[in-house]
Amino acid sequence: MKIGNRTIKGRVFLAPMAGVTDRPFRELCASFGAGCVVTEMVSAKALTFSDRKSDALMELSENERPAAIQLFGDDPETMAQAAKLALLHRPDFIDLNMGCPAPKITNNGSGSALMKNPELCGRIVSAVKAAVDLPVTVKIRKGWDSQSINAVEVARICAASGADAVAVHARTREQMYSPPADWNIIREIKQAVSIPVIGNGDVTDAPSAARMLERTGCDAVMVGRGALGNPWIFSQINAYLEHGVTIPEPGTSERMRVLLRHIHALCEQKGEFLGMREARKHVGWYLKGMRGAAGYRREACALETYEQLERLTQSILLENP
Repeated sequence: MKIGNRTIKGRVFLAPMAGVTDRPFRELCASFGAGCVVTEMVSAKALTFSDRKSDALMELSENERPAAIQLFGDDPETMAQAAKLALLHRPDFIDLNMGCPAPKITNNGSGSALMKNPELCGRIVSAVKAAVDLPVTVKIRKGWDSQSINAVEVARICAASGADAVAVHARTREQMYSPPADWNIIREIKQAVSIPVIGNGDVTDAPSAARMLERTGCDAVMVGRGALGNPWIFSQINAYLEHGVTIPEPGTSERMRVLLRHIHALCEQKGEFLGMREARKHVGWYLKGMRGAAGYRREACALETYEQLERLTQSILLENP
């Protein structure tokens, strides 16, 4: 699969998720076979004001490539300027967020609020394409609400404006994340544009990834919440798609080993104080389905040191051999 002049190996991508897809998580998912990863969304306006936090969000390593930096904003000129600044981190792509449903983003006209103005979506893509010599991708939703399902129109405009690929979350902004994703809209977009289409929504395991590819004809699938506490999903999907092999779920020992590896990297990058506070949510996700998980999650909410996490994993292994 090619996006612009970049070749992607594999057909499963890691979706951008604010507060989740930091560098340690992206590197972990890449090590398990994610074909492409995307950073947390970065404010174009903040970036042009030399915001250090925004700059830190864009730090990429060689262990996670190919990788995209995702920008959000509603002004074409500002988005173009931010894309130029993002080049300092040598991304493989620039991704434009037109799908985030969070009120703090949409209330300012960004994210999925852009779906209400297809012409502006096109102007943003054109401006960024003119500013950088990299593939430019967009992430959209089905539409703003049930009365304005316009993903096909937006995808066509973005493609005509120079977008090199489009990722589609198959729900409206109004639906957020709860009802079943409408994969039909992904199929309609694939039939309407000639650029690669990446499907997103309700891909939770290898069989669901295969079903999306078959039913929609999309070029790749994007996994978001299905990867939380579950980086193995990428190797499972790849094995299933490439060889028809079903890789079983990892045992407790493997889960705890990868959890410790993940949080160790998190603490190395952000320091133990911040790293362990961010680790708490990840620990909860890794514990899903385990015996005594509710109690261990409560303990995880109080974790302050990596040593405490090591002791917690030993307790978990004793109860879940």
